[in-house]
Amino acid sequence: MPASTAPQAPHQSTGEPSRVRAEPSESPSEPSPEPTPQRRRGADTRALTQVLFAELKHLEPGTPDHDRVRGALIEANLPLVRYAATRFRSRNEPMEDVVQVGTIGLINAIDRFDPDRGVQFPTFAMPTVIGEIKRYFRDNVRTVHVPRRLHELWVQVNSATEDLTTAFGRTPTTAEIAERLRITEEDVLSCIEAGRSYHATSLEAAQEGDGLPGLLDRLGYEDPALDGVEHRDLVRHLLVQLPEREQRILLLRYYSNLTQSQISAELGVSQMHVSRLLARSFARLRSANRIEA
Repeated sequence: MPASTAPQAPHQSTGEPSRVRAEPSESPSEPSPEPTPQRRRGADTRALTQVLFAELKHLEPGTPDHDRVRGALIEANLPLVRYAATRFRSRNEPMEDVVQVGTIGLINAIDRFDPDRGVQFPTFAMPTVIGEIKRYFRDNVRTVHVPRRLHELWVQVNSATEDLTTAFGRTPTTAEIAERLRITEEDVLSCIEAGRSYHATSLEAAQEGDGLPGLLDRLGYEDPALDGVEHRDLVRHLLVQLPEREQRILLLRYYSNLTQSQISAELGVSQMHVSRLLARSFARLRSANRIEA
């Protein structure tokens, strides 16, 4: 029996280690994940950008070769501009306009970039592109110009509002936002109003959804005295052309609401004479009335 069991012990001891050694041998055999097409394009763009900048460095500005390489750099890095433009998608501005403005920032970055500094071009260009787009929104898009300080504070108010909404699970109050930023509630309200100045609301456009008429129809009204403004100005102009006594008679009759008999007693003349003076004054006013003419 001892002779038969002796050779079995080494057979069992060698079996388990063989299984343990087989497990780590499986991981090196797994294939590495293939890079996505987006990553490959990004790597190709970075490599192409480096080659183009190296070539652009030795070209004289203004020459055809320099313009050709510069244009190739712009075309190759347009995806960077489109990526930056997506950050402003919520501004309700046509994306093509935002991309065009960002392209101006890209061109400025290409003209100022120095490849010898060891900085990747996307890292250098992104702040310039975003800064150009922000300047466009600040100076050209707003219907009402907002001071720069108020615009920068508005960005902080928006950020604080998002943070507090996440923390509280509700929309924060003006006092909570003011306490977070250590500013007054009046400044918070001013920033909120500044944020609404990107687009003006039409007074004549109907309200969407509720079917109500436009603001002009709801808020405006016809002033009954408006039509008399021009007539009053005309009467004032005509009255000064009458003799002083006739001016007084008209004022007593139509502004003081006196009768002809009361006017005659006031002026010491007969009522018939007052009637003739009124008729003559009316004739002069009608002849000088430029509206009826």
